[in-house]
Amino acid sequence: MPTYLFEAIDAATGKEIRDTVDAASEAEAQATIRSMGYMVTKLKVGKSKAGKGGGKGKKPGRTFAIGGVKGKDLTLFTRQLSILQDAGLPILRSLKVLAEMQKPGRLKNSLLDVCDEIEGGSTLSEAMSKSPKAFDRLYCNMIRAGEAGGALEVILRRLSEFMERSESLKRKVKGALVYPVVVVCVAVGILTFIMLKIVPQFKKIFDDFGSTLPDMTQILINISTWVSNYWYLIPAIPFGFNLIIKAIKLVPYGRFGWDLFTLKMPVFGQLVEKNILSRSARTLGTLLSSGVPILEALNITKETSGNMMFERLFAKVSDSIRDGEAIAKPLKTYSVPPFNIVAMLFWTFFCPGIGALLYLTRYKQSVVDDLVVNMVDVGEESGELDTMLYKVADTYDEEVAVLTESLTSLMEPLLIIFLGGAVGFIVIALFMPLIKLIQDLS
Repeated sequence: MPTYLFEAIDAATGKEIRDTVDAASEAEAQATIRSMGYMVTKLKVGKSKAGKGGGKGKKPGRTFAIGGVKGKDLTLFTRQLSILQDAGLPILRSLKVLAEMQKPGRLKNSLLDVCDEIEGGSTLSEAMSKSPKAFDRLYCNMIRAGEAGGALEVILRRLSEFMERSESLKRKVKGALVYPVVVVCVAVGILTFIMLKIVPQFKKIFDDFGSTLPDMTQILINISTWVSNYWYLIPAIPFGFNLIIKAIKLVPYGRFGWDLFTLKMPVFGQLVEKNILSRSARTLGTLLSSGVPILEALNITKETSGNMMFERLFAKVSDSIRDGEAIAKPLKTYSVPPFNIVAMLFWTFFCPGIGALLYLTRYKQSVVDDLVVNMVDVGEESGELDTMLYKVADTYDEEVAVLTESLTSLMEPLLIIFLGGAVGFIVIALFMPLIKLIQDLS
C-alpha cells in the first residue's frame, strides 16, 4: 500500500499540518485525511521503503560528474529561479523546469536530488544543504532566511545580484591577466627556440674561426648551453615552486604567512586586498539584509573570504560581539597583522637584499582602511549596516576595476621593454663577433 505525504489545515485550530497516510489510492487518502478533520492543501505519493533502502545504482537522470559547479552556471540558475518565483510558479515545478534545461553534470544532478528531497518533505534550504558541492553555506543560509521570512523571491533576487557582481569582478580581473600571461608564454617560447636552435649555429661559426669572444656573447652562449642541457627545468621550476607553496600552506602558520604576503606583495598586493574587502563586505551585507543573524553571517563571511588573515579578523570580531561589543572597534583593532616569519621569508625570496627590510616596515599596516571602519560605525549607529556594507563593496569594486586597468596599462610597456631588451641583447651579442671577424678578414 503506498504512503501519501500531505499538507493540510486543521479545521478546528487553523494550524498547518504535515503528515503521512497509508491508502490504496489518492481518493481514499483524501477521504481519510478529511475524516481526521483536516482540509487537504497538498497531496503526493511518498518514497517507498524499498526505494529508500535498496537502490545502490545510479538514480534516474543522473550522470557521472567530477568537481563542483561553475560560478557562472550557478549564477545563471539563481537568476532564472528568481524569475520563475516572481512569476508565481511553485518551487518544485520551477526546479524541475530548470533541471531539464541544464546540461548533464554536477548542477543537473544536484537539482534532481533537491527535487527528490522536496518531494520527500524537506524544505528548499534543507534539500540544498545536502548538495554542498553545488550550494555552499552562504547560498543555503540565504535561502533559509528567505523561507523563514516568507520572501524567497526577494532573497533569490538579492542572491542573484550578489553572484552576478562577484562574477563580473572575477571576469574583469581574469581578463586583465590574459594579455600579460599570453605575451610572457609566447616570449618564453620564442626565446627558448632561439637558445636551442639559433645560438648553437652561431657558436659553431665562432668556434671554427677560433677568435676570442666578447663577454656579452660568451654570456649568451652559456645561457644557450644551459637551456640545451636543462630545458626541462623551464616548465618544472614554476611547477615545483607551486608544489612548495602548497606544501607550506598545509601548515596553518605557513598558510597564514603566504596569505599575509599576498596581501602586501609589491604591485599586486593592493589588488588582492581590495578584492577580498569588496567580496567580504558584499557577502556580509547580503546576509544581513536577508535576515541572517550577525554571528552566523560573520561565520559564513569568514569561510568565504579565502584569506587566513581575514578569517582571523572575522573570528575576532565575532568573539567581540559575543562579549557585547560593536563591530567597528574590533574591526579596527584586529585588522593589524601579527609578525610572521614565513611571510618575511617570502619577501626575502621575491625581493632579494631588501625584502626583509620592506616586510619589517610594512607588516603592521592595517588590512582594513579607516574608510571601512568609519562606514561600519555609521551603519551601526543608524541601523543601516547592510546599506553601508553595500556602499563599501561598490567603492572597492570601482577601485579594483581602476587598479586592474592601471596595472594592465603599466604591464604593456614593461613587457615591450623586456622583449625589446632581450631581443636587443641577443642581436648585439651575436653580431659583435661577426663584425670583429669581418674586420679581421678585411
